[in-house]
Amino acid sequence: MGVPMIGCECRVCTSPDPRNSRTRSSALLTVPGGTVLIDTSPELRLQLVRERVKLVHAVLYTHYHVDHLFGLDDARVFPHILKGPLPIYCTDDVEEVIRQAFSYAFHPPADPNMAFVLPQLQFRRITAEPFDLFGQRIIPIPLVHGRFDVLGFRFGDLAYCTDVNKIPDGSWRLLEGLDTLVLDCLRPGEAHPSHFGLDEALRVVERLRPKRTYFTHLSHKWDYDALPPLPPGVGLAHDGLRIPF
Repeated sequence: MGVPMIGCECRVCTSPDPRNSRTRSSALLTVPGGTVLIDTSPELRLQLVRERVKLVHAVLYTHYHVDHLFGLDDARVFPHILKGPLPIYCTDDVEEVIRQAFSYAFHPPADPNMAFVLPQLQFRRITAEPFDLFGQRIIPIPLVHGRFDVLGFRFGDLAYCTDVNKIPDGSWRLLEGLDTLVLDCLRPGEAHPSHFGLDEALRVVERLRPKRTYFTHLSHKWDYDALPPLPPGVGLAHDGLRIPF
């Protein structure tokens, strides 16, 4: 829901610590051949302006839930700069939802002179097979998010795994030998039916032993000013965090 939550007066939602103010999860991958946006959160415009991002060359989706998708319309500026459609890398189920949620983007206007107002998107299908994008090898990682099948992604020695509460047997090997793991950890206490809690996330860290781990997709149950003890190399992500890889 983002933090502060609407109508909430808890310690975190009223905290002056900027790390306790959290937009919904997106990430930007910068490689020599271009920039890749991972998910398009509802706060996408604010995120891109805040980080002074002038151009995105492609979008890569983990799944189609609203908090990871519904900022897509704010990417309409990029096709104008690219002089062509914005590539959208996603699974077939994500494409289906995008075509439903943003149906206006796929119906030519009655007046051809108004076509420029529509988002220009070009779908490129991905599966669980690795692929190359702008010179970067990308390894999709099948994950379970409640009753949904979603994807994490590995880029070299970094893996990005938001929205997950179970790692299938066949995906563990794809996460071996990591330098950096970005991992879903919704809250520090009780379990959740579609997200890792702290105990579950720490068991993943203990098994994979990455050099450093950042927990992401944090609810207002996480307070930067009152953190529980965390193992060495484990910390919380925050808006604007930059991670070299």
